Order: sequence, then structure tokens, then C-alpha cells
Amino acid sequence: MQKELSIFTYNDLLQHYPFRHIDRTNVDTINGLTPANEYAYIAATLVSTQLIGDGRAKRLVAKFNDGTGIVESVWFQGIQWVQKMLVVGRKYLVFGKLGFFMGNPQIPHPELEASSEEKSQGKQHLEPIYPTTEKLKTRGITGKEFSSFIKQILLQIRENDFPENIPESIVKDYKLMGRLSAIQQIHFPNSEQHYKNALRRLKFEELLMAQLRVQLIKMERHRFSKGFIFKELGEAFNEFYAKHLPFSLTNAQKKVIKDIRADIATGKQMNRLLQGDVGSGKTIVALLCILATQHFHSLTELLQKMNIKVALLTGSVKGKARRLLLESVAAGDINILVGTHAVIEEKVVFKNLGFAVIDEQHKFGVAQRARLWNKNTLPPHILVMTATPIPRTLALTAYGDLDYSVMDELPPGRIPIVTYHKNESKRPEVMAFVRKQLEEGRQAYFIYPLIEESSKLDFENLMQGYQEVTSFFPEPKFYVSMVHGKLPPEQKETNMQRFVRNDTQIMVSTTVIEVGVNVPNATVMVIESAERFGLAQLHQLRGRVGRGGEKSYCVLLTSSKIGKESRERMSTMVATNDGFKIAEKDLELRGPGEIEGTRQSGALNFKLASIINDRAMLEVARTVAENILLQDNALELQEHQCIKNYLQKLKGKTKWSKIS
Repeated sequence: MQKELSIFTYNDLLQHYPFRHIDRTNVDTINGLTPANEYAYIAATLVSTQLIGDGRAKRLVAKFNDGTGIVESVWFQGIQWVQKMLVVGRKYLVFGKLGFFMGNPQIPHPELEASSEEKSQGKQHLEPIYPTTEKLKTRGITGKEFSSFIKQILLQIRENDFPENIPESIVKDYKLMGRLSAIQQIHFPNSEQHYKNALRRLKFEELLMAQLRVQLIKMERHRFSKGFIFKELGEAFNEFYAKHLPFSLTNAQKKVIKDIRADIATGKQMNRLLQGDVGSGKTIVALLCILATQHFHSLTELLQKMNIKVALLTGSVKGKARRLLLESVAAGDINILVGTHAVIEEKVVFKNLGFAVIDEQHKFGVAQRARLWNKNTLPPHILVMTATPIPRTLALTAYGDLDYSVMDELPPGRIPIVTYHKNESKRPEVMAFVRKQLEEGRQAYFIYPLIEESSKLDFENLMQGYQEVTSFFPEPKFYVSMVHGKLPPEQKETNMQRFVRNDTQIMVSTTVIEVGVNVPNATVMVIESAERFGLAQLHQLRGRVGRGGEKSYCVLLTSSKIGKESRERMSTMVATNDGFKIAEKDLELRGPGEIEGTRQSGALNFKLASIINDRAMLEVARTVAENILLQDNALELQEHQCIKNYLQKLKGKTKWSKIS
């Protein structure tokens, strides 16, 4: 059980919840059975058995009579074993999935239990059905064994073994079931309503505790984490804002800058998540805040007329160049260092690191962010940026301990990208459309999926696609660049730069262009086998076009036969450019798993609650948590001791989220 289901303690076992229940609390009468009954549970006498057919077609048929009618049962397997337990004239409790054959009720392969008169009434509670695994079944641990184990534990535990962890006033105000009762009733409920009440109580508990944990971490950080004080706007900020800012800021950008300025002026260490949709202008916000991020080239370009040194550190900077660069960083001669994970290596020493920006933070794990804290005596202010819009409910849960800013306004002049969904039969039409754009002096992307599990086949498809594109768009009229993960880094960079300079008009690529390519002249993106991409990824890819002033297009090419969910993804992309709406739909279609990868804190490991289906409950839990901590931020009041005791027992005491 430890290996298969991570069940180590009795408490883990009690939290191995049933996925459904079977109602055997009432015994049915045969004449009362209708197709509306999914299952039937009858007390009846066996009146006959008959073996029919032979070989593979052999079956055993038994007829049961309860005085109101006859029901037939049939077995196709285990016939010899069943025959031994069937005795004509004996009374049985018969349970199973109900079907009808020529209007007559039938229960194939039922569960049978010999019955005495007094046992003919129903069970006292609904019967739980537990998830198990094939390996456990081979060891004899089926759902029935789980039921037996859990029943034994519940018979032995008392109130003080399972103390209440929600204050009495909240239990009363929200009409919640008591904690021990909820655990008993979620496994062996007396009725459907008892089960619903238990489920509601335990879901609320999960959400409330998650909210309390993240809010306590946030409060603790605000109280104790000291950071650099940036009191005034420096000369560099004023000069850049007045003379070199390439466009007017949106109100959303101004608000975020104001939030960040307020954070870094207080002397507290900032930990802020900045969410901005593709193209909302996060780079300029980060640059104005520290005079640093996404791209070395774009920063260098923005700052070319100012006396600010920007350097780039990646794994490919080697030998003497690397040594000289590291010396300059240590001496404080470099004002802004842009880089990959290479920046956090131990050999990289800063003279005085005050502000760190992490872009697309799901590619930069919590443990790696922790290493930034060791780069200075005072931890640097940290701004985490993501262009993957995160639905509010997910943000409240997974990022509740971070201060949170959203930029939901695109800079003026950004024209919404027009998106089409076409199937394979329309390829000639799509190619003609791309050709027209190229003839007007624009550039285009062709994106192919490259998934790890099917990389060999995908790679062949990519190569085939490249041949197809070059035959549609032959040299010397058009030139094509290709970029994929198997190319050496230098070759990849050369091919990308050829496209950036407009030496090539078409870029055939796998998803490596998702982040970091800015080609304002590219106005068309064709995504091949678009049904194989998730919504968030499609949205990210689409954001690579529409970066100039020209009208831009994204064409989603799929096979003609795609499933319902794929079709829903395509229609969502066609209907909206709003990343937040897309994120909500993505969450609804695929659940939090995909986006959960952006955060390694266990904040989403709920056993029962769902941030999709229980959004309203999450909002209530958040408000309750805020009110508790507003009244008693150290949980010192007597009525809050139950929360404090419970939180101290919770596993995972490493406070990674302080760092993230």
C-alpha cells in the first residue's frame, strides 16, 4: 500500500476515500424493478438453475422468486464455483447491475449472500467502493479489503484521536458536520444526504487549511523578511522614462509599477507574481522597476543611449569570455545581468544583487529560486513573471502567499490576432493565404508538434513538413529557416537570426519559438496538428505574431476527424484572444494538473476539493481565513488553538513558498 498508494499511516488510510457508494439500505421487490433502477438488491428464494450451451457459449441461468415476481441471473464465468454455492429452495440476498431482457429483469453475475429471514432487511449504511490498483488486487487487497480495514479503524478511534480543527463558531455558522462524524459518514454514510454533508465539511476543511497556510506564510514574510530599500526613483529611471520610453504606458502597467515601487520602498523583501497576457508589456515594467529582463537584445536596444551596462550569461558563454564576465559581475561593473539558469550557479558572485526578475517561472523551480537568496546578505527583491494567465481560483490557491499583480490590458496599437480553424482538406487555401502575406513583404511561422513520447515520428513529420513548405514556397522567391531541438545551439541561433533579419521569410519550427522570439514583421502563424497542443500552449504560440502594427493571423490546422474536447479547444481559440478566458477554459477542460506544474508547493494536493467545481467554496474559505488572521494573526486565541495544533502537525514544513 505504501508503494502503490503512498499509504503509510492509519490517517493516510482514513483519507483513502471511496469514489462512490452502493445503496443496499433498502431491499427491492422484483415487481417494483424498472429500467430506472441502476442496481437491484432483492431477498428471494432460488427456484431453479439450468446449464445452457457448451464450450465458450456455456452459461448458468438461475431464477429467484421473492413472492412478487421472478428475476433471472446469468453467469458466463466461474460457473463451477457458483454452482457449488447455489442450493434450490434456499433464500439469498442478490445484488448487482440491473438489465432487462425481453421485458424481464435480469442481474448478470450478481453478488450472492445466503440469507436467513431476519437478515432480509437492508444494510444500515451505504457501502463504499474504494479505488485500488491491479498490483494490490493480485496481493488480495481489493476494494472490499479497504472497506474492512477502514471499518476496523473507525470502530477503535475516539473523539480525542481525531480532534476538531475548525473553531466551533465557524462549524456552527456554516452548518458544518463535526470532523469525526464527517470521516465516519464519508466512508459509511447512513444516507445519501449524510454523505453530501460529510463531503461538504471535509472539502471546506481542505480549502480553509490551504488558505490559512498560504496567508500565514505571506504574513510571516511581510513581518520578518528584510529587503533593500529603494527609496527614490534614480536618474536612470527619470532619463529613460522622459527620453527613451518607446510608447506610452497603459494604466495596467502604471499600476503594477506603482505596486512594485511601493514594495521595494518599505524595507521588506518583495515577493510578487506578475501575470500579464502575451504582449501586455511585462518586459518594460520589469525594466522600469530595476533599470531588468526577458531578453538581452531587447534590453540592450532599449538602453543603447544610456550609460547602463547589460550583459548576457548563458551556458554557451565559455572560457576567457566567461571568466571576464564573472569578474565584472563580482566587481559591480555590470548593472543588469540577463541569463539562463547559469545565473544561479555558485561561481556567479554579485557585488550587490538587489532585484531579481524570473520570467516564465515554471521553467525555474522553487529550489533554484532559493539559491538566489544566498547571493547577497539581504535577499534580493523577487518579481516572478508569467505570460501563462492563471485563473483567479488557481492563483488564490497556488500563489496565495505571493503578492499578486495582473496586467489585463494590452498596449495601444496591438491589433487582436484573427484566428481560423481549418482542416487538412483546406491546406491549398491556407498556403495561398500565406503566399499572399509573404508577397506583401510579411513573414510566417509553420509550427509542428514535437512530443517526447513520439519524438521519432514527430521529427519525421517535421522534416516532411519542411519539404512540403519548401515545395509550396520555392527559392529564390522565398527562403525558409528551420529550428528544432536536435540542432546544435549555434545552428539554431543562426537560423533564428536569419529569420529575425528577414533573410528568410518562413520559419519552420517545433515549439522552441514559444518564448523569446520577437519578429514584428511576422504576421502569420500556421500551427500544424493543432489538436495535439493544449490551450495554454496554443495561446503562447499565437502570441509570437501580432507584435508589429500589422493585422496578424493564426491558422489552426487539424485533421478532419478530431474529438469533442479538441474541437472545443479550437473554437475557444477562434472566439477569443483573452488569455484569462482561455486559462479558465483550459482549467475546466484539463483540470489544474497542467498549470499545477508551475508551482511545487503541494498547495493543490487536495483529496476531495476541486478548484474547478468548488470555486464558490474556495472564495468562502479564503474570506474565513482572512477574517481569522485579521482577528488573531498568531493564532493565539483559545478558539484558534485547534487550527494551530492541526497546522503544526501537517506535513511539508519546508517553507519553500517563502522563497518563491
